[in-house]
Amino acid sequence: MRNKIYIFFVILLMTACASNQVADVPTATEPVFVELPVTDTPAIPTETPLPTATAVPALERAIYNLNVLMDYNAKTVSVNQTILYPNLTGNQLNNLVIAIVPNLWQGSFNLTSISINGEAITNYSITNQRLDIPLSFFLAPNETVEIDIQYSLALPFAEQEDPGISRPRIYGYTSRQINLTNWYPFVVPNINGEWILHEPWYYGEHLVYDAADYEVRLTFADPASAPIVASSGFPEQQADGSIIYKINSARTFALSASRDFQTSTTQLGDVTLTSYYFPFNERGGQAALQATVEAMQVFSQRFGTYPHKSLAIVMGDFNDGMEYSAFYYLSKDFYNLYDGTPANYLTFVAVHETAHQWWFEQVASDQALQPWVDEALSTYSERIYYESVHPDLVSWWWIYRIDFYKPEGFVDIPIYEGQGFRPYTNATYFQGAKFLENTRLRIGDEAFFAFIQDYLNQGRGKIVTANDFFRILRSNTGTDISDLINQYFRSVYQ
Repeated sequence: MRNKIYIFFVILLMTACASNQVADVPTATEPVFVELPVTDTPAIPTETPLPTATAVPALERAIYNLNVLMDYNAKTVSVNQTILYPNLTGNQLNNLVIAIVPNLWQGSFNLTSISINGEAITNYSITNQRLDIPLSFFLAPNETVEIDIQYSLALPFAEQEDPGISRPRIYGYTSRQINLTNWYPFVVPNINGEWILHEPWYYGEHLVYDAADYEVRLTFADPASAPIVASSGFPEQQADGSIIYKINSARTFALSASRDFQTSTTQLGDVTLTSYYFPFNERGGQAALQATVEAMQVFSQRFGTYPHKSLAIVMGDFNDGMEYSAFYYLSKDFYNLYDGTPANYLTFVAVHETAHQWWFEQVASDQALQPWVDEALSTYSERIYYESVHPDLVSWWWIYRIDFYKPEGFVDIPIYEGQGFRPYTNATYFQGAKFLENTRLRIGDEAFFAFIQDYLNQGRGKIVTANDFFRILRSNTGTDISDLINQYFRSVYQ
């Protein structure tokens, strides 16, 4: 019997984000470019045709609404979440695949219920971080489905190793902060008929994200002792004590909360930048803020505009740096080792993570299979920052940041073939930066930055591939760089 479909009318005001070590483990209005590996998809039954959903005009991208209750003392989070998911794949869908990364920690993710278009779903399956939901109807192209999920999170201690791969993660809590990263269920990209959800690894990032709009309402169990919160979205205080955070066309929504945070804030045009740091680290916190402001000015001029109204720079109580939408972490070690000059890790990693607001946030790629696409550009963006703001330190940057490690290897390796953190970063980050430098020298600054701006314009809001990268590069120069590609890459890019 045909399921009754509830039609939801949604009125939107739409507006147009490196790890130096291990990192936490990214829908467009136009077809995405990418060709990626096949994952298993349940076969469509042939003996009894499935009904189709009642037509609902497609959204420009998915919408995530989360009502969140956090008990800071108990380290628990309860969530009522709604996803309005538009089928922009160009194909009929008879199933959905949702990532639930917290389920990698035993007992951390506790599912209460799932419903689709108002009807309870019980025939789903969960395997590690993957939630499979068969649909009782065909979701036609350009139609939208509503997914309601209720769940709770029992946060793990952040230094607890990830089951099966023996590495710590950012998600969870430390003695000084709660970090919610990749913490909510999200529909993974469906590209060329395949759902893209890779397995985590010892280093690098494994997730691929569509762009989506987020509204998160956060309430604390004990409002009187509520922590200071850093988040991806711009905050709006509500009369009932809750805070609503909103961000559009974002790859992720991250949040960090601490009663120990101190803050410094500045304004750059209509963008509010806030640095969150722990006591006795004000100098480093101010320096991270300053480097970020400078980098945003340089990248906005050289690449294109920053898309959001805020950016949070967060001191992480762990040995990590990591980017999220309008939000990034810097390792506590970078603050502890800060020497008061721009010639240090705190500065160039802050610049690197800021660059990810262009190469990850605006132009996304497959972080597991083609990590160089965003990491090489973000690393080379450090060089562009130094030449623009501290030109006397460009030689120092090449020596200290790149050449010291004697990088070698092919740039275009997946995270699974890196043979260790240092060989992986040497190839993906540092050899990638060398390739971009040599390409720039070969084709000249005018063609190089025309390519960068064209790449951003064509890739904004999409998930791109290495083939797209080289196609756009070649369209901006007639200079032959085939020898450079052969030198730095193992694959042939036409």
